[in-house]
Amino acid sequence: MSSVQIVPAGPGDAPTILQMIKGLAEYEQLTHEVTATEADIRQSLFGPSPAAEVVLAYVGDAAVGFALFFHNFSTFVGRPGLYLEDLFVVPEWRGKGVGRQLLGHLAVIAEERRCGRMEWAVLDWNESAIGFYQKLGAQVLDDWRICRLTGDALRRAASVGG
Repeated sequence: MSSVQIVPAGPGDAPTILQMIKGLAEYEQLTHEVTATEADIRQSLFGPSPAAEVVLAYVGDAAVGFALFFHNFSTFVGRPGLYLEDLFVVPEWRGKGVGRQLLGHLAVIAEERRCGRMEWAVLDWNESAIGFYQKLGAQVLDDWRICRLTGDALRRAASVGG
């Protein structure tokens, strides 16, 4: 396998990041939900208050994967955690260690930043990803469910808190 370089993304990488997001959405059959633009990516990730960080995996000059992550906080552990929002490897590079290297890179970041844990979600139908994560030693927590407010429901909840 060619050497994989993992580097932090910068503002000029917004087109590549958006391309990776669209590739992930296609894989998850959720392309209809992608409304992000390059301008959104630049502002949200590289503007005055970055919401998350991105690392890109390259083989030569080709971007072959990415990971987008941010910090959360564990009250039980009393330390920050690293939350992996998205991990994606382009189809032709799957099964060649790129995803493992991206996760390993994030684990190093989590250790360096004294995070108490690293977490992410995986779709229940994505058995290959679940198996991959379990082989790395990750626990799949069957007793937790993700909750989400968007659109009108988010606005209604905000009106109660206002």
